[in-house]
Formats: sequence, structure tokens, C-alpha cells
Amino acid sequence: MNALRVALDNHRLHWSHGPIDIVAEAHGAPDVVAEAHEAAWQRFGTVLGELVGELPALRQPVGAHCAVKGVAACRMWRACEPFRAGFITPMAAVAGSVAQELISFYQRPGIERAWLNNGGDIALHLASGQSARVGLFADIARFDPRDAGRIDVDGHFDITADMPVRGVATSGWRGRSFSLGIADSATVLAATAAQADAAATIIGNAVNVDDAGIHRRPASECKDDSDLGDIPVTVGVDTLPPAQVRRALDAGVARARELQRAGLIFSAVLVCQNQHRVVEPLCSIAAAPESAPAMAVGSVFA
Repeated sequence: MNALRVALDNHRLHWSHGPIDIVAEAHGAPDVVAEAHEAAWQRFGTVLGELVGELPALRQPVGAHCAVKGVAACRMWRACEPFRAGFITPMAAVAGSVAQELISFYQRPGIERAWLNNGGDIALHLASGQSARVGLFADIARFDPRDAGRIDVDGHFDITADMPVRGVATSGWRGRSFSLGIADSATVLAATAAQADAAATIIGNAVNVDDAGIHRRPASECKDDSDLGDIPVTVGVDTLPPAQVRRALDAGVARARELQRAGLIFSAVLVCQNQHRVVEPLCSIAAAPESAPAMAVGSVFA
């Protein structure tokens, strides 16, 4: 299995390797951008093999000591370590950690803005005075891949260089990974993509309520090599009474606030069955200067 790359347009590249699927985009001096793309591409081709080599350890619950060695694997462990009091494995941060590994190649003079979107988990580079606008697509069940037109996002948020945010990630029961909760999407802004990925998993799990309309199966029955083993994961959610949805979202907000007070996230948006909650930042952030207006740069998918 070889890594593949395709140019989508003058600014965007699509890289894929097994389960890793990334859209890379950068703006700045053309020669510097080209060098960064090539360096990131070379690293991209080695990441999957390194992670596969440590997969048995990465599927084990995070303990008191790091049991992995690779750079990306250790980043996954560090992002998940704050949550080891519950059940979590480093795999909860894999997509964000890969995106974060690659964004480092764009952190150089001559590049104004860059982002790596790994299936909705996004790592950002913003030079001083720069900003980015990230679109929020709240419920992937509404997404039709046959629709070639412009995607109508449910909202957006601007990230400026002076904000302590360089990672965005989304978790939800309809997403690529299993969830213990019922959030259609739990989108988190954090200091890094790996931290956002781990925190989105935890917050998405917390959006939950007891109801017979929530259907679960052991993760091992859904995927025989799941790192969650026999833990029941959400496989279906009936239309719930609005009061139940509110209770589930309230539980998610409470968990998000805990992580926010601990300095693990900046803010979050939680969506469940046409209801939503916004966990606002604890501190006020100055707006981006008029000379550096925000531009549409990508979408977050649950």
C-alpha cells in the first residue's frame, strides 16, 4: 500500500495512505510553500508505518507511563494522558496527532497560513496577523457525497493568530470513530490538533442520557480490532424527546467546562438532534486586524 497524492487546485493537495486522508493547503511565497508541501509529503509517507508498528500498545488504555516510542505515537499518548482516570487509549488522538505532525513543516518564514485537514481534525499554522475561518457542518448524516455543489455549513468560527488555538477536532456517534455518547457532533478548539482530538472524544462521549431510544453494541462486534474492546458504543439513536436531548447536551457542556477550566480546551460547539450548545471561551480575545481579514479555509465534519 503506497501513499497517494493529488493536486486539487493551485493551493490544495489531497494525500491518502490507508485510513489517513488529508487535504493540505498553504499560502505564502510560492517557492517556500512548495518546499513545505514536499517536506510534509515525505513525512506523510512514513507516519502510517510507524503507527502500525506500535499499534498493539496504542490500543491499550493510557497508563501512568508512556509505553510507545515514535514521535506521533508519543504525541497521541500525551494528548490522552489527562483523561486516563477514565478509559481512553492513545487512538483517541490519532487523526489530530497526524495532522499536527505534518503542520510543523509549514511553520517557517514565508508561509502566512496553512492547515492540514485529516478527516475533519485540523492542524493550523497562522503567522502573525493572519486568520482562518473554519466552517462547521454539524450532522454528517445530512451530507451527500454525490452533491458536487458548494457545501452549506451550519456556522463558522474565526481563528486568529493571537488566539491560543491551533487545533480543531470533531467527534460524534456518526463519525469515523466510535462514540459512547449521542452527539451528532462535538467540535473542540484547543491549543493543538492532538489535544482537540482527544478532548472532542471525551466531550462527545459525555453528551449522553439514559433512554431506550439509544441503541448500542459492543465495539468488538462492530469492528473486530477496536481499541474499545467490548465497551458498548452508539450505533443508532431514535428521535428523542427534546427534554432528553437537552439533558444530554447539558451533560456534555458540563464536561466541556471542566476541561476548559483545566486549560485543556479553548471552546466547543455541541450539536444533537437540532439542538446545540456553545461553550464560549473563558477569556476575551482581540479581533483580527482589519488588514488581515478572515477567509474561508475549510470545513469540520463530524
